[in-house]
Amino acid sequence: MPNKTVKQLNRRHFFAGAAAIAGTAVVLSKTPTGQKIVAEVNEVLMPEKKGYQLTEHVQKYYKTTLV
Repeated sequence: MPNKTVKQLNRRHFFAGAAAIAGTAVVLSKTPTGQKIVAEVNEVLMPEKKGYQLTEHVQKYYKTTLV
């Protein structure tokens, strides 16, 4: 028989906890310190792109090659 003193995690508690964490993250991301943390996380998760990039000057060149 399972131990009744151990609190079981049910779906309602899970979603309530997830909503609380998401709400806290949104509030913290609006503070200056939170914005710095978000920027650091973005740098780690999305490193600078390397290789071919379709930039404005490349698009201008492509327009000059149209016949």
